[in-house]
Amino acid sequence: MRILLTGGAGFIGSHVAEKLLQEGHEVCILDDLNDFYSPKLKRANLEAIRAVGQARVEVLDICEEEKVDRLCDDFRPQAVIHLAARAGVRPSLRDPLLYEAVNVRGTLILLEACRRFAVAKFVFASSSSAYGIANRLPFNENDCANLPVSPYAATKLAGEKLCYTYSHLYGIEAICLRFFTVYGPRQRPDLAIRKFTEQIYRGGPIEVFGDGLSSRDYTFYADITQGVLAALAFHCQYEIVNLGNSCPIELRTVIQTIEHILGKSAIIHTLPPQPGDVPTTYADISKAQRLLRYSPGTPFTQGVRSFVEWYLPRASIAL
Repeated sequence: MRILLTGGAGFIGSHVAEKLLQEGHEVCILDDLNDFYSPKLKRANLEAIRAVGQARVEVLDICEEEKVDRLCDDFRPQAVIHLAARAGVRPSLRDPLLYEAVNVRGTLILLEACRRFAVAKFVFASSSSAYGIANRLPFNENDCANLPVSPYAATKLAGEKLCYTYSHLYGIEAICLRFFTVYGPRQRPDLAIRKFTEQIYRGGPIEVFGDGLSSRDYTFYADITQGVLAALAFHCQYEIVNLGNSCPIELRTVIQTIEHILGKSAIIHTLPPQPGDVPTTYADISKAQRLLRYSPGTPFTQGVRSFVEWYLPRASIAL
């Protein structure tokens, strides 16, 4: 299958690209290599992909409508896996207009291209942040996810609604995957496990917002990748599906786990809770298990150890 993969140079995208190539798909990666974090990391991810197989790489912003159209006209994808986005809750509070432009308009541009060029399938990377703070635990896809507490979360909800609209109007098969706190090798530098590992390893302080009792449903990248490829193969008109581990881990446990693996103690700088953060995320994955045969199999300590083993040889590299 010919697959257009947006955000394919990123953390999750690079792993998805490798798996697609291993399964024999023809892959075109669309990524603007922006400086939200070091483009050197993204180029390193592209090199890792090239070690697995040949993928076409187009350095392109998803908001450049004419260029996206020309690419789709030339490549003629049969499916789009849309992972590209401005990511992160806290940065979205600082620049909400940028998040709207990329995450909402960029998604709409891709859906329009799918309509124009008869792309049959659209897999959209949504987020657990879509659930906001007004839902029971664990988070279920049937809950009314309509009270987002950050611009990032609001843009992901908007993306889901656009997917529904294009599925309803134009028959595009759309599946929206709500990712729950993905971690593992190649993780972005702004995410907690990587930040904590770097600071504890180097002996610097780590910033902990709140009392350390907040929890996240940390999900190893390989389990997420399994879910993405299963969604690609799953036929539906429109679905929203959680991809998580269904096992929330408290922040203080995250820190203790990293301390144990590194053999070093953390210097903790406690700060007030941050606006936009939710106290916990917790995925009900019964729908993913039923529809996608999704089965996360990586215990948290094992996943963190895998990340640390990837990180340590790179700890001295200035990026």
